[in-house]
Amino acid sequence: MAAEFTIPGGGRTVGGSIVGLIVLVVVGALFGTGTIDLSTLSGGGASGTSSGDNRALAQKCAASNPQRFTELDCRNGFYVNDIQQFWNRELPTTFGVRYKVTKAVFFSRSTNTGCGQATSDVGPFYCPADELVYIDLSFYAELSSRFGAPGQFAQAYVLAHEFGHHIQNLTGTERRVRQLQQQNPSKKNVYSVALELQADCYAGVWAKNAGGGPVATVDDKDIQEALQAAAAVGDDRIQQAAGAGVNQETWTHGSAKSRQQWFFTGYTTGDPTKCDTLSATR
Repeated sequence: MAAEFTIPGGGRTVGGSIVGLIVLVVVGALFGTGTIDLSTLSGGGASGTSSGDNRALAQKCAASNPQRFTELDCRNGFYVNDIQQFWNRELPTTFGVRYKVTKAVFFSRSTNTGCGQATSDVGPFYCPADELVYIDLSFYAELSSRFGAPGQFAQAYVLAHEFGHHIQNLTGTERRVRQLQQQNPSKKNVYSVALELQADCYAGVWAKNAGGGPVATVDDKDIQEALQAAAAVGDDRIQQAAGAGVNQETWTHGSAKSRQQWFFTGYTTGDPTKCDTLSATR
């Protein structure tokens, strides 16, 4: 049975891709609501190299284009901006840590990262070594068709989760968890789940405070889409979809219910200090 969440104030109950050569779009952050910096564009791969048309992208995503939010790359670039603008304000106030602006790398098929070679098969991820968020935007089509989690705010949730890992890196949580895993190898997966659930909670915190661009307001429908996406990528759901038995000992990200609950905790409180999943684990 699906978990149910009542959204405060709402009263409801909850439960385009780049093809061809590898193309990297590095999206800068902390720009104005109506503009986005797409000046850094590079490409390359085993089949050759390619450079994108920066001017075309900049024009597509400019404030003068009233349809810019309908463009997948533009919309996600604006999400990146909003997420980082929030944490730039919040992190020093809440944790006494200065936020370090980073970038989201939109790639196709495969890319080199500070954590090694990565393909689209790994899904969206954050690399602590180079402090970058990586995502093949075609993942969203799979999230919708294969995992049953469509919607634009499902995309926002994915990005906010990955930037949650950046927050963990800046606050030292990621390093502490790795140390705990080394000290307690038998609980490696337990700590991994705690790390992922905290990133879900941080995503919820941002959703509560989102504002600007395509997320000027967040309504019940948006939160339902985020909760649906959080459940869709639960370890138990993925194991069931693969036709395998549910084995909690192998989980690394948490159950569908747990992922929904921690996102919802972040959203209802809007407080990053309420995202202490490590204490909950202990």
